[in-house]
Amino acid sequence: MKIKRMPVGMYLANCYILLDEDSNECAVIDPGGNTEIIKSAMDDLKINKVKYILLTHGHADHTESVVDIKNLYGAEVYINEQDYNMMKRRSYMYGNVDEAVDNFINDGDVFNVGKLKVKALYTPGHTPGGVSFLVDDIVFTGDTLFCQSVGRTDIEGGDFDTIIKSIKEKLMVLPEYTIVLPGHGDKTSIEREKISNPFL
Repeated sequence: MKIKRMPVGMYLANCYILLDEDSNECAVIDPGGNTEIIKSAMDDLKINKVKYILLTHGHADHTESVVDIKNLYGAEVYINEQDYNMMKRRSYMYGNVDEAVDNFINDGDVFNVGKLKVKALYTPGHTPGGVSFLVDDIVFTGDTLFCQSVGRTDIEGGDFDTIIKSIKEKLMVLPEYTIVLPGHGDKTSIEREKISNPFL
């Protein structure tokens, strides 16, 4: 397994390439802009096909390059239906990429990327359709959980009590050694957040 992180777009949202090196299959998580940077990373990794585009949520800073990456690599786009509906309504801060969505993510869904099994964890609160992705001992948390912080909940569809419930019931129950790769900023771990996150 190889993971490449790229802060992209105006808000430096973390886009991740998740690659199974044996099969050369990959998924792109949250392509939030700067398509040329993402494509350059693909070229460096010698990837010419993306199996999935997996979206942790529907905000524009995490979805801006969805259509570009889909068109370039033939990827299927997945998002939770609740955030898809927010896009359809053209809710504030949500991306305008609903027509590119191929299917919906449900809690517990597993995406096979080569030999990697990527499990979806429904973690609403930052948005009503927030999802995290667990693969081995790594979890991609989008804007649900950050290093010593949590996602903002003052945008349409956000709810503070819900995000704290999601973090405690879906993320803090993971093994403490689990590495957290958030939607913005540096990586952390479940152990570190249990000890030092002031919101928890």
